[in-house]
Parts: sequence; structure tokens; C-alpha cells
Amino acid sequence: MAIGHGRAAGRGRGWYRGDCHVHSVHSHGGELTAEQLAAAARAAGLDFVATTEHNNSRGHEDWLRYAGDDLLVILGQEVTTQTGHWLALGVAPGQVVDWRYGVRDDAIGQYLDHVRQAGGVCVAAHPYAPYPGGTLMYPYRWFDTVEVWNGLWASDLPWNADNEAALAEWGRRLAFDVARGRWRPAMGNSDVHLEGQLGTPHTVVFAEELSSDAILAGIRAGRSWIAESAAVELAFVATAGERSAGVGERLESRGESVAVRVRVAGVPSGVVSLHTERGTVCREQLPVDGGFVEWRTTADEAGFVRTEVRHPDGRMAALSNPIVVN
Repeated sequence: MAIGHGRAAGRGRGWYRGDCHVHSVHSHGGELTAEQLAAAARAAGLDFVATTEHNNSRGHEDWLRYAGDDLLVILGQEVTTQTGHWLALGVAPGQVVDWRYGVRDDAIGQYLDHVRQAGGVCVAAHPYAPYPGGTLMYPYRWFDTVEVWNGLWASDLPWNADNEAALAEWGRRLAFDVARGRWRPAMGNSDVHLEGQLGTPHTVVFAEELSSDAILAGIRAGRSWIAESAAVELAFVATAGERSAGVGERLESRGESVAVRVRVAGVPSGVVSLHTERGTVCREQLPVDGGFVEWRTTADEAGFVRTEVRHPDGRMAALSNPIVVN
């Protein structure tokens, strides 16, 4: 059974779509059962989900009947501390991470360490959530990755000011972190509580296989991009000479010119932008049926490049982690 640290048979190296912030009836405000969520995940074209109930592990056992070779379930928890929430992904069956502390208690570090020591990933969840206790008061640098796109209100507004603020803070920090050799990837999740929310958005991860360990490794390494739905396709690559690198990878330019290419489908008349430590360096609108954008740079001009794809009205359709250039 493809749950926890299991492996889905026959699913090898490739790109996998998944939603790592999922609530069932075992969370406050959750209205869906594991059976309903599993059916919704398959209908949405997802390959994996993470069960992340609020401060409990009751959802772990529920999913045993509904995971399978076509749907991996990663065990997790949303840890709702007094001063911000975080996702513990890759916990043991039945494991519960303590949540009864705040930023002034200097306690979160030990719980983050426990998750990491077990091979898990710690995610800063919805950093700008507009309710008491929801806004993240811990620095991004304490976590392995940052949920810059949270779709809790996706049925009404798939991309909002809270997500824009989270992305902007992550983007500003990225240049500093890349220059020092350790940057924190971005991810996007639905934070589903109600019908119709699952998979909007979700994270597309390159992994060696469809297993909990491999998916978490891909997330941790930033080999991923975020999509508003399975209809969106994104290919993002940088080349220098005969060498190439994709999202989350490092390109050795060796002083040669770097060609960056973004190909998009599923976003009619989408606006593609490229971003480096110098800010937005390229912006082009695609035809109705999609297409590609090409841009050239050097390692002296850009230590990294990442891409965003927006609808003509400014709503986000996809965004990537960076390709590092040196």
C-alpha cells in the first residue's frame, strides 16, 4: 500500500503532482472524508497527497484503504502553534508533533529537529494568513521550504494579497540565500477543507520514484514548481554550451552565455516573467494557445533565475523554484 514510506509500483523517475496540505473531517472546518479526498485527488490528476490534520494523526489510519499504486499518501500534520503554523511532512504513523508554544518560548527548534532527524520536511505554512495565530512569526530560515501559495480560499480567489506577500518575502530572501549556498524552496498547496479545493494549487516535483522518501527529497532540493491545476504545463531550463540545468539545479556556465527557455501550456495568453537578484528582467505575453519565452544572460548578471506565469488579469497560474547559475 502506497502510504507513509511506501513506494508505488512501476512509478519511476519523473515529474509528480501533489498536494501536501490536506484536511479531512478530523480537522476543524474540514468537511470531507479520506474517501472523498482520495477520489478528488485522482480526479484532479494528482499522484500524491499529504494528510496534515490540525495537531492530530487520526487521518493516518483513515487513508490506508484509499492509497494505492496510483496515489501515494505521505503522513504529516499541520502544527498550529500560537504564532504561526507549519507542516511536518513525513512523520511516522500515529506520530503527533507538539504545538503548544509560541515564538517567545524558544521551543520550536526541537520539534523541527525531530521531524528532520526522521527524514521529514518542515514547511512554513501560509505565512500571511489573516487570522490570530495564523500569521507566521518565525523566520523563513528556520524551515526547509515555504508555502508561498496557499489555496484555502481558492473557490473564490485562487491568488490573493496574502500569497503575493508570502511570495515577495521569499523572493527577496532568495538572492541572499543563493549567494550563501543554501536557499529554501517554495511550494504551493490547497489547504483543502471543503469540496472543490483540492489541488488548487499543487506542487509538481521531480523525484526518482513515487515514494514518500523520494518525493520529500525532491521537495527539499527544490526540484519543483507550483501549478494552479493539472491543466498547466511548464518546462523551464537553462543552458550554457552543451550543459543544461532544470528547476532546482545548478548550471556551471564556465563563462559562457546562458540561454533560459520557458515553455508553457494551459494558460491562455499567459504572461511569463523571469526574475533574478536584479528583480524582474523579462516579461512577455504568450499567444492564446501557449508557447515559449527565451532570454539570455551570464553568471555575472544573474546568480539565479526563476519564472512566474500569470493570467492576463494578474492571477498566478504557475511559478518555479530557481535555477542557480555560476
